[in-house]
Amino acid sequence: MNLAQTLHDAGRTYPSRPALGFGDSLLYDYATLAQRVAQIASALQNEFRLQPGDRVAIVASNVPEYVEALYAIWHAGGIAVPTNAKLHGTELAAILEHSGARICFASSDLASVIDTHAPRNIERIVVFNARSYDAMLAADAAPIVPRDGDDVAWLFYTTAHGQPKGAMLTHRNLRAMSRATMSEVDRIGYGDPFLHVAPMGLGSGFYIVPYVEHFGVNVVPESGGFYPDELFRLLETWPRSSMLTTPTMVNRMVAHPAPCNVENIRTIICAGPPLSADDTTRAMERFGPRFAYVYGPGETALTMTLLSRNDVAYTRDRRWRERIGSLGKPFKGMEIVAVDADGTILAPGETGDILCRGETVMAGYWQDPTATAVALAGGYLQTGDIGSFDEQGYLHLTGRSNGMILSGGASIHPREVEEALLRHPGVREAAVIGRPDREWGEIVVAYVVGDANAGDLDLLCLNWIARYKRPRDYVFIPALPKSEHGQVLDAELRRLDAERAPAMAAVTS
Repeated sequence: MNLAQTLHDAGRTYPSRPALGFGDSLLYDYATLAQRVAQIASALQNEFRLQPGDRVAIVASNVPEYVEALYAIWHAGGIAVPTNAKLHGTELAAILEHSGARICFASSDLASVIDTHAPRNIERIVVFNARSYDAMLAADAAPIVPRDGDDVAWLFYTTAHGQPKGAMLTHRNLRAMSRATMSEVDRIGYGDPFLHVAPMGLGSGFYIVPYVEHFGVNVVPESGGFYPDELFRLLETWPRSSMLTTPTMVNRMVAHPAPCNVENIRTIICAGPPLSADDTTRAMERFGPRFAYVYGPGETALTMTLLSRNDVAYTRDRRWRERIGSLGKPFKGMEIVAVDADGTILAPGETGDILCRGETVMAGYWQDPTATAVALAGGYLQTGDIGSFDEQGYLHLTGRSNGMILSGGASIHPREVEEALLRHPGVREAAVIGRPDREWGEIVVAYVVGDANAGDLDLLCLNWIARYKRPRDYVFIPALPKSEHGQVLDAELRRLDAERAPAMAAVTS
């Protein structure tokens, strides 16, 4: 069940098929990629003394070596700890320490950040394409270390409840994600490319697996990121491409004036809350009926619900606009229910907490039995979403019980921003909410009680948390709205913010 077995087998049975691309160039076929992975795995075992179950972190921007490192870790029997490269150094350090990783692969642009913030458990930092990395490729190829389907393959770190938690995704979980992708989202043929324009340390990295499993090509842009003009050019080199995007990325693609040969796009997979009906209409006018919307937390490897290509494309249905506003239907094999406070399953149209269970749901949180027991109470994953099903079985999200903010496809927990703000000596209280935003989905807004100014608070946030998490607006108020028990009333804050937003728009227009 070791995920690395598929790559090893591909190297023998389809040796000359393209496997890994960088920009306009093909780097390696499957034989070469499998050989390099086996050599890196050998160095991990023999030089670094990696034991089965040891954690190895990857802190890197999108680079081709990401694929090699990921499969080499599995080949050697280790557990991969891919991280969000946009996190602040202190946030990365917390993940590295919590995971207990001894080894860290890093891209050259992030090596100094890791070197500065690495906790004591990190024994070796291996920088991609540096001398230490090239030396690993001189090792003799090692055999694959056997792993069971229930062995952990990937620790996906999330900021649920404001603290880093490593969702344990097993080899079986990721194989199930691969099957679901192939059968329901994006049928992959031999040599079909996947363009990694979204971060590989987050959702895009999951798609490495189905493309290896089905002998496709993982392609990394030379920029390592999302630039519509570069993406459109790459489509000429890599026809029949698919990619993972967010609503923000899709809207920027639509607005970009550069020419694009849409016939070279196979599927644009959009993760997170779907685009609005109007934005979807504009996207299909530009790129055609090539969109599928997936939804799910990292605890499900982004495989909870799906609004299929047919659902998105069938605009003649009288209920199309209503359906586009939904999260779609459960993936096959995924059971999703809405329940009330007593755990009773609700009928269609009734709103409650959204729970799910299925083959892609994590085994639990790394070294955190208490959080695991809460998250998987009753055998279901407590998603933190609030919503309901309609009569056709489409899931509609109405809120989030944990207050999580989804901005530009990234999840931001209010508490981590609040804790950064409270480091300012003049801030007595702070509460953070998400404000609806057409471009980003939501933006972070901070309501602050105390003596401070927005500029100082912004600098403070940049010193402690990732740039994308910092508030886009600071609102200073005499007191936060609270219940009789002293709890901040988030709903009241959102109501006040909704009243404030139109007034702000009128002032600036």
